[in-house]
This record gives sequence, C-alpha cells and structure tokens, in this order.
Amino acid sequence: MTLTDVMSELALYGSEQIKQIYLNHGAPEPLFGVKVGDMKKLKRKIGINHRLALELYETGNSDARYLGGLIAEPQKMPKEDLQKWARDANWYMLSEYTIPWVVAESIYALELSFEWIDSDAENLESSGWSTISFLPGLRNAPKPDHNVVLQLLNIVENKIHLAKNRVRYTKNGFVISVAYYYPELASEAAYTAGIIGKVEVNLGKTACKVPLAKEYIQKIVVNEHFAKPRKTFRD
Repeated sequence: MTLTDVMSELALYGSEQIKQIYLNHGAPEPLFGVKVGDMKKLKRKIGINHRLALELYETGNSDARYLGGLIAEPQKMPKEDLQKWARDANWYMLSEYTIPWVVAESIYALELSFEWIDSDAENLESSGWSTISFLPGLRNAPKPDHNVVLQLLNIVENKIHLAKNRVRYTKNGFVISVAYYYPELASEAAYTAGIIGKVEVNLGKTACKVPLAKEYIQKIVVNEHFAKPRKTFRD
C-alpha cells in the first residue's frame, strides 16, 4: 500500500465522535479520529513496512503517526530518527505509548530512556518514564536492574509533585509498573506509593482519573496479578 492509500483508509475509518474524544484528551489537528482497534486492523492488512511507517509519521497527522509506530521496525531506526520521532510526539498517545513501544524494541532503549528522563521537555521526559515502565514487560528488551529501579523509585518519591503535568502521570505509572513487573520489589513500590499519595494531573476535558498507585499495587499483590513479559506491545 502507498502512503496515499493508507491515508485514504484512515480517513474512512475516522469518525467525528472519536475525533472529539481525542481532541478533549489533548490531540492536535490534523487527525481523523480512528479507533485503536481499527488501527490494528490496518496494521494486519499492511504488515510491517518501515518505509511506510516513516512516511506516515512525517505527515504530522496524529492517526497516521500512531499507525506508523505500529508498523515500524525499531531495530532499523537509528538513534537520530528515534529522537526526532520523540521530539515531534505532540500528545500523550504518541509520547507515552507509540514512542516508548518503538524505542523499547530498539537497541537504544535504555540509553534513550535515561537521556529523556533528564530532559527539560515535558513530552521527552514523559516518554522516558513510560519507556522505562514498559521495558521489563518485553521479553527481548534490556531490563533495568534492581538497584536502578530503587534509585528511580527514590527520584519519584522526592520529585513527583514538582514535575511537569504529564511527567507526574508517567512517574505515577512507573511506580505501579514496578510492582507489576518486579514482584520481588512490590513492597518497595508500595512504600513509595504510600509516600506520594494522590497525584494531581490535569487530564483535560475528560472524566479520566489518575490511578491511585497504592490501591493498584495492593490489588496486584493480593491477586498475584504479576505480569509475564511479552513479545511486543504493538499488537
């Protein structure tokens, strides 16, 4: 399929209702308003196509960029391309999902994660925390060791309430992910969750709420709902 073919199909899948939901969540124009489930239908139809993925991302269309992340080949992406994608990620579905999912499957996963969590740019910093949160969930990705995880929990404990808006959200998510992917560190994650308490994040014109990490971790531990690593988050 050509770029023109795919953009036409995205337009057909788009709906004003979904578009308005995305806009309320902070998505910028241009976009068609395509459901994630329909994106995955298109992914199955297209298959992995790295050239097309790059072309889709360059359009600046939010739906096209999300689809581009689904069909990309992370191992083929040089560090410069990953950095450009991350810099251009202009709302959280891209910066906290598309970018981390792609980066986590690249050879630069840990390098870029730690580089970004020290960034002054909100979208890059939130991408960094999301990537670190996803890494232990992938079978073939590098997994931060226990000492690193404990250091990161300490950073969250001391700085989360001073962080930028979406960074507060992803730091809170990191604490939950530690319990989810590192059962042996669940008690440390629970301790941090108790210290940070409720995290305030402006979620726009939505009814969404920030997960209370302490409650989520308690459910994970009580139900032994620990995660098993998977091949990819992009299916």
